[in-house]
Amino acid sequence: MKTDSIFYRLFQEFPNIFFELIGNSPETATEYQFSSVEVKQTAFRIDGVFLPQTEENPIYFVEVQFQADSGIYSRLFTEIHLYLRQNQPENDWLTVVIYPNRSIDTAKIKHYRESFACGRVTRIYLEELGATASLPLGIATIKLVIENEDQAIQAARELITRTSQEIDSVPQQQQLLQIIETILVYKFPSMDIEEIQEMFGLSDLKQTRVYQQAFAEGEQRGEQRGKLKTVPLLISLGLTVEQIAQELDLTVDEVRQAAQQPPE
Repeated sequence: MKTDSIFYRLFQEFPNIFFELIGNSPETATEYQFSSVEVKQTAFRIDGVFLPQTEENPIYFVEVQFQADSGIYSRLFTEIHLYLRQNQPENDWLTVVIYPNRSIDTAKIKHYRESFACGRVTRIYLEELGATASLPLGIATIKLVIENEDQAIQAARELITRTSQEIDSVPQQQQLLQIIETILVYKFPSMDIEEIQEMFGLSDLKQTRVYQQAFAEGEQRGEQRGKLKTVPLLISLGLTVEQIAQELDLTVDEVRQAAQQPPE
C-alpha cells in the first residue's frame, strides 16, 4: 500500500487531523500550511512539513514509516538540519514519526537521544491508538490503513456513516469518503471498485461519485432551475434539507418544494 501518499493527502486536505493526532487542538491547523519542501542541491525532499504562518509556532516535520529502516533517524535529522541551514527559519521545530506499530521502530537513537529526551521528536504507533469506533473521525480514518481486511470492511462502513453524521459540509464529506475509498482500493488490490462497492451493500463508495456529479451539474447550469433539479437526488442520498440549502445557496423552503419532484 502506498501509505505515504495516503497520509500526505489526508494531511493536505484535513490538516486538523494531524494536530488532533499529536494531542493539539484541531483549530491549530488554521495557523499552518502543509506542503512538501525540497532541500536544494541534495537528493533530499521532505514530503510532509507543516509551515506556520507566524514565528511563534514551531515547524512540524512529518515522516510516515511503514517498513523497518535502520537509517530512518540519520536520514531524517540530516534532512531537517539541511533545511534549517538553507532556510534559516526563526521558528522552533518538532518532528513526528508515524509507525503502524512499535515493532517497525527498529532504528537506533543513540546519536539523537537528546532530541528524543527533550520531546523534540514524537513517535506515534497507530496500533496503540485504541479501538477505531472510540477515536475521533479523522484519527479513525488514519487507523483504517492498518486494519486487517475483515476489520477494514466493518471500520469503513462505520466511518462512512460517521462522515455523514459528523461533517456538515458536503464537499468535506466527499473528500473524506474519497480518501476512505482510496485506502480500501489499496487494501484490496485484487478487487475492482465495483466489487468493493458490493462489499458495502448499499454502494456507499459509489455515492461519492454521485455527490460529485450532482453538484457539478448544479454548478454547470448555474441557474436556479438547474439547482432545484438536483435537490431530489441529494435528498435520496441522505442529505438534510438544511445541508442542501447551504451547499446550493437556496432557501430551506425552496429545497422543500423541490424535494417533492422526482430526480431527473
